[in-house]
Amino acid sequence: MNLPASLLLTAETGATPIIATTRAALDTVKAGLPDAARGWIDANGFNAKPGSWLAVPGDSGGIGMVLVGIEDAADPHALGVLPQALPEGRYRLSDEHGERIDPAVALLGWGLGSYRFERYKKAPRAPAQLLVSPDAPGVDAARAVLEASLRVRDLVNTPSEDMGPEQLEQAACTLAERFGARLRVIAGDALLEENFPAIHAVGRASHRAPRLIELVWGDDTHPQLAIVGKGVCFDTGGLDLKPSDGMRNMKKDMGGAAHAIALAGLVMDQRLPVNLRLLVPAVENAIGPNAYRPGEVIATRKGVSVEIDNTDAEGRIVLCDALTLAGESKPDLILDFATLTGAARVALGPDLPALFANDEDVAAGWLAAGEELRDPVWRMPLWRPYLRYLNSHVADIANAGSRMAGAVTAALYLEKFIPDGQRWAHLDVYAWNDTDRPGRPRGGEAMALRSAFAMLRARYG
Repeated sequence: MNLPASLLLTAETGATPIIATTRAALDTVKAGLPDAARGWIDANGFNAKPGSWLAVPGDSGGIGMVLVGIEDAADPHALGVLPQALPEGRYRLSDEHGERIDPAVALLGWGLGSYRFERYKKAPRAPAQLLVSPDAPGVDAARAVLEASLRVRDLVNTPSEDMGPEQLEQAACTLAERFGARLRVIAGDALLEENFPAIHAVGRASHRAPRLIELVWGDDTHPQLAIVGKGVCFDTGGLDLKPSDGMRNMKKDMGGAAHAIALAGLVMDQRLPVNLRLLVPAVENAIGPNAYRPGEVIATRKGVSVEIDNTDAEGRIVLCDALTLAGESKPDLILDFATLTGAARVALGPDLPALFANDEDVAAGWLAAGEELRDPVWRMPLWRPYLRYLNSHVADIANAGSRMAGAVTAALYLEKFIPDGQRWAHLDVYAWNDTDRPGRPRGGEAMALRSAFAMLRARYG
């Protein structure tokens, strides 16, 4: 994946300047502009409201400059309205007036705002182009982060007919070939032979074979980092069938895998000194004669028996085998990403991923990175007394139970498959924008990906 055509890494200056300003600074900005420009701004009532913009005529009749209202110069979405709103052409950030926006932040924000998913429908127009100096600090890292973010969007936006377990495997294979990583895939009944019975149980009813995708990269002497992503490529709910409105967007239920694959690509692109292990259990939770059933007791790789209280709580079932495998090599850190619970969305809404962590340094590092990069997470408690909601009379644990604290009990279920003393963090992420907003088009979305990488870079870089 290359930079979007809306971004040009060049030192040329022949482009229309963009002046970013807050409401508080607008009068100061206007004072430095020609009389005609000030009159135009006043005549159009431009007040620098965040997200608003105004094209100011130049002497030759074209656009002489563009003003855009912002609230936070460090927020990459501050410029998100411009790529699709400005007339096609070349633009650059002004170095003479207004708020200074870091070129790396501008590159990221412009790329996010330019994005349109065009696999099946061509965008009505090309976005405006932004010129960014290739020598500016942080531009290369921003390019890699943008690429990873758009990879998440593309993977999540692709309908399940074209994004099943085999296509997730291909996405991992593409990264492995690009970065010289090793790829192993265990599919179909081989999952039973290799002791991944829980992954097999969830995926066995689909015509597309379930699989465990494993990518390994890096120096064996470096700290091992395990990244695990829930790859449920479509979730009907199984025999506990979802209603139609709950099933409508379930192509996005592999959003955790999309984040994990993208983060792994980012780690390799930026050559973090880690021994990386990416694990993606990829399945379709389908309905068929051999679908797993409520009340069934299934085996897991760890040897923990699980009573199926609800077949729609399938993400934690496939993750538990992958997390067990991740913990067997005693990595320095395990991260998992999953579109796991509606309860997390009820608690925190669509924009705040729920972070659960058993290590204070990891949690603090991720929270701090989220605040700095405007890519937030919100920490939730691993309140272990709530394990009582997962009690089973016939198995070691149930996969669901009470409606109480659904996000917490899901995380507690996963923690049961993490070895004692093993650092681990789990992100319950929505991976989706319900509506169009500047820089955040409706559809698949990378959430806390940038802050996750910043946390890892601070830890290992």
